[in-house]
Formats: sequence, structure tokens, C-alpha cells
Amino acid sequence: MPDWAPKVIVVGVDGSEQSLHAADTAASLAGTYKATLHVVTVVRPPEGWWGIVGSPPTPAALSESLTQAQHDALDAAVGGLDLNGVDYVTSEEIGDPAHVLMAYAADAGADLLILGKRGAGLLERIVLGSVASRVAHHSPCPVMLVP
Repeated sequence: MPDWAPKVIVVGVDGSEQSLHAADTAASLAGTYKATLHVVTVVRPPEGWWGIVGSPPTPAALSESLTQAQHDALDAAVGGLDLNGVDYVTSEEIGDPAHVLMAYAADAGADLLILGKRGAGLLERIVLGSVASRVAHHSPCPVMLVP
């Protein structure tokens, strides 16, 4: 049986403790296998939250809020990693995290997609199922879930 050696690793980060652990695991594997690491954050646009507090935000305010959330998640993940000698790229995406991560992995030719086992809020897990669960069942490549 041939040895499996990933050349492209994608890790999804959302700023949660488990996603930071997943990013650390991904960076370690990327260093070991000399793989390119893609650190990806996906922000789901808020749907209807303004119904509680009044009128919808302006497009500029929504864009600024989403952009800041993405920067914060990426900064937290990348800033804590040992990326010495690791080729890596970062990407900020908007949409449904499970679908976007799977599409990103397919487009990048990923050999491995790594996620924290949990990260979304309780309500999302109850209504939609966890991102990790959906990705594990439908990913175009092997998936590693990190506790």
C-alpha cells in the first residue's frame, strides 16, 4: 500500500478554541508533509437579525462587520501557528460554511480538509447540524475532525 502524503491541506477556522486547535494540527501536518496550507474562514451573513433591532444594516455596515469578523478569525488562527517553512495562504469567504469549505477544498485540489469538531453556536447545530458533520458526510476529500 502506498504511503499517503497530503500536498494541499485546507483548514477551516471560525475563531473558536476548537478551530484554533484544528489550525495548529493542520500547520503541523503541513510542515511534516511539506504541504501547502490554506487557512480559510467563512462568515455566514446574518439572516433576519435586524428584525429584532429595527431596520437592516446598510450594505457598508454589514460588509465592514463581516470583514472584521473574518480578519479577527484569521488573525487569531494564523498568529498562533508555527508556520516556519510552511507555504500557506489565507482566504476570507462569505456564505454557508459547510458548502463554501467543501467547494474551496475541491477548487484547491485539497488532499485533506481539517475542522474543529464543534464551533458553531448551539442553535445552528440544532437547526442545521454542525458544519463538521455536514462536511464529514459530503466532502470531496478526506476530512479530519479535531476535538
